[in-house]
Amino acid sequence: MKRYLFLTLAAAGIFALARPASTRTAYDDSHEKNAFTPDSISWGAAPTVVRPGAQFAVLEGDPTASTGDYTVRLKMPDGFRIAPHWHPKRENVTIISGTFKVGMGDLFDPHKMNAFTAGSFAFLDPSMHHYAVASGETVVQVHGQSPLQFNYVHPEDDPSKSR
Repeated sequence: MKRYLFLTLAAAGIFALARPASTRTAYDDSHEKNAFTPDSISWGAAPTVVRPGAQFAVLEGDPTASTGDYTVRLKMPDGFRIAPHWHPKRENVTIISGTFKVGMGDLFDPHKMNAFTAGSFAFLDPSMHHYAVASGETVVQVHGQSPLQFNYVHPEDDPSKSR
């Protein structure tokens, strides 16, 4: 009886020790794919819905998918402007670096903009008309529910129509 109890406890101990190792291995593998340091982010050209000159990185999900979460970053040079537009779904924006100036409404008015510095966060409800400009090189992180869509208030402002 003692031998059976000893074997049972020994087997349980081996499985208990093996489990954290297998969990750690699975976590380590996925962690490399799901975590980013600033120098490991892969930047590319921004989508055609913003004018040329900005860089874009997808951190999570697919912003063009019909459903699901996404997280993207937009790196803009000093003076980069985004004309008045709106999104059909909520947009959550965190300023990572630089200063992001944002205004509300249908007309781009630099005198009616608020400046948001690194560390700032804002969310814009669906259909909220807004516009923006980067002051200094600026990086913003946007997350929300796919698809991320831009609807320009004035169709002539849509850079995807002129490319």
